[in-house]
Amino acid sequence: MAAAGNHSGLDVPSDWVVRWAPLIPRAGRVLDLACGGGRHARHLAALGYRVEAVDRDADALARLAGCAGVTVRTADLEGGPWPYAGERFDGVVVVNYLYRPLLPRLLEAVADGGVLIYETFAVGNERFGRPANPDFLLRRGELLEWLSGGLRIVAYEDVFVPRPRPAMVQRVCAMRV
Repeated sequence: MAAAGNHSGLDVPSDWVVRWAPLIPRAGRVLDLACGGGRHARHLAALGYRVEAVDRDADALARLAGCAGVTVRTADLEGGPWPYAGERFDGVVVVNYLYRPLLPRLLEAVADGGVLIYETFAVGNERFGRPANPDFLLRRGELLEWLSGGLRIVAYEDVFVPRPRPAMVQRVCAMRV
């Protein structure tokens, strides 16, 4: 099981997602993977995107009930089949989630002209709390390695962030051109 840290109660979207979401093709279809309570799904829908919000936690997904522009799907992303086989999205957003076996599927899911926005915990986060298990922390430069030869990197950071709580993160915005 991949760790998500203790961010389940957050309602404010990540600054990284807010910054790069406008690169997603206008009115496009976006996958919000392991979306939890849907803070990014709500933000993206408010920008006019059609959002597919997926998580294994049906109770968390229930918070998206009635949110215009958002379709929810309950799925076990780690133990079940990939629920989006053959589907492509104009945007793929992943925040505070890492399950390395899914990384190739995420790349495949980005449509031509589409955007990947990915942000999760990195090595060094163990100083600040959970997750501390290396299985759930990106190694230095890991996102860049994963994307090499795949998508065009627009922006990348491996940084300390003070909020919403102190953490070490890696984040990337990349496009399929």
